[in-house]
Amino acid sequence: MQQNLTEKRVTVDICVTAIFMALNVVMSSFSIPVPGGHLYFNDVIICLASIILNPISAFIVGGVGAFLGDLLFYPAPMFVSLITHGLQAVIISVFSHFVLKKHPIISSGIGVFLGAIIMVVGYSLGRAYVYSTPEYAILKMPFQIFQALVGAVLGMVLCWGCKIYKFYNIIIKKQSS
Repeated sequence: MQQNLTEKRVTVDICVTAIFMALNVVMSSFSIPVPGGHLYFNDVIICLASIILNPISAFIVGGVGAFLGDLLFYPAPMFVSLITHGLQAVIISVFSHFVLKKHPIISSGIGVFLGAIIMVVGYSLGRAYVYSTPEYAILKMPFQIFQALVGAVLGMVLCWGCKIYKFYNIIIKKQSS
């Protein structure tokens, strides 16, 4: 009986991870033009999924999902996306699940803040390396900060304000009984 419950939980985790990864790839293809570039909403999915999922699943959603999105739509920074979004997702997930367990909103907020810093620094260094111009990376930094803030805020709002975290836990409890 216990093995059957564990198998159900693993199945739910795999399915949710796959759905979030697909959403990450899709959101990598849509953007809103803003001065200095485009605003992508895959950061929202990465933040939301990382708060909900364990660190390994979060890495798959964040890193592998962003890698696949870049591979399909804009391959130059795909390895930068794999490392940067993967590390961002792991840090958010670790803070959300293992730090300040009695205050999940605060711990996930700290994780999302640190994840935003990782995203800005990672993409700034990645731009300097991929395009060989540190000036270009510095020029794009305010845009990266804006994108990280939009992703962090909307991810937190969806997770806690729209109660997606609570809905996910209800699904998990149903699978455990």
